[in-house]
Amino acid sequence: MKFDSIVLAMAMFAFSSFASAQAYPAKPVTMIVPFAAGGPTDTVARTIGAVMSKTLGQTVIVENVGGAGGTIGVGRVVAAPNDGYTILLMHIGISTAPALYRTLKYDVNKDLEPIGLVTEVPMTLIAKLAFPPKDLKELITFLKANKDKVSYANSGVGSASHLCGMLFMSAIQTDVLTVPYKGTAPTMTDLLGGQVDFMCDQTTNTTSQIKGSKVKAYGVTSMTRVASLPDLPTLNEAGLQGFSVGVWHGVWTPKGTPKAVNDKLVKALQDALKDDGVKARFAELGTAPEPLNRQTPEALRAHLAAEIANWGPIIKKVGVYAD
Repeated sequence: MKFDSIVLAMAMFAFSSFASAQAYPAKPVTMIVPFAAGGPTDTVARTIGAVMSKTLGQTVIVENVGGAGGTIGVGRVVAAPNDGYTILLMHIGISTAPALYRTLKYDVNKDLEPIGLVTEVPMTLIAKLAFPPKDLKELITFLKANKDKVSYANSGVGSASHLCGMLFMSAIQTDVLTVPYKGTAPTMTDLLGGQVDFMCDQTTNTTSQIKGSKVKAYGVTSMTRVASLPDLPTLNEAGLQGFSVGVWHGVWTPKGTPKAVNDKLVKALQDALKDDGVKARFAELGTAPEPLNRQTPEALRAHLAAEIANWGPIIKKVGVYAD
């Protein structure tokens, strides 16, 4: 009798979980963005979230949970109920955090369920208008001669701009003063105001500033030029051979989220990425949706593992860590 009761309870639980997944979503879905509002990752989230809402039949609400290079926001999703009502949109920083932070309260490989890759955004190396160097060659020469007088701004430890800066300084074998901010928006504000000298950030945040001639641009970090900035050379063709870094974005749910729920989110994401409005908005920002074969849980899982393996040795070699 006791065994029968256990089997019945398990069957009822399974049926309840199935019914819950079938009814999903019955209320708005919260998409956690681990960075401040107005930044490039926030822009990507709001662009796709509005269209995902149409497929899901419920509003996708973007909530900004910034701090500690995105790890606070990721931790919020890891600790959330695995019912599909809290999802994560995070960028390349999720793959660098295991090496960058001495302690993490979660394991990105074990505590999250992948939904799919969204887009890979190129970055641009830019400076305040009054900065003397006119092109990349002059910039490198100037930095080597004035490394103690120049400031490089980034939007926080572990941010994309932080990673780009580390790679750039390593590539030119010159370290300059680094000024970390709490988000991309205040970083850009101080660059425009001349409080800091130069930075590297995603085209989603810099394209309008470059087109508006509000900053000085030295190059884009992809191996090919971006359509929205056709006159801006790549850093590779401008003289920094082999330099390439892009900021990829993905969507995850907490570990244990029912497959039926994840499948609905995969479809909603893929519907959003084939939407003409999303494609047009991404094009304005210098990027494009990932190909369909990369908009899958399997592709994101494999990509995350490869990126962790790639960035770990680089970060350890540079010797930059965060608590």
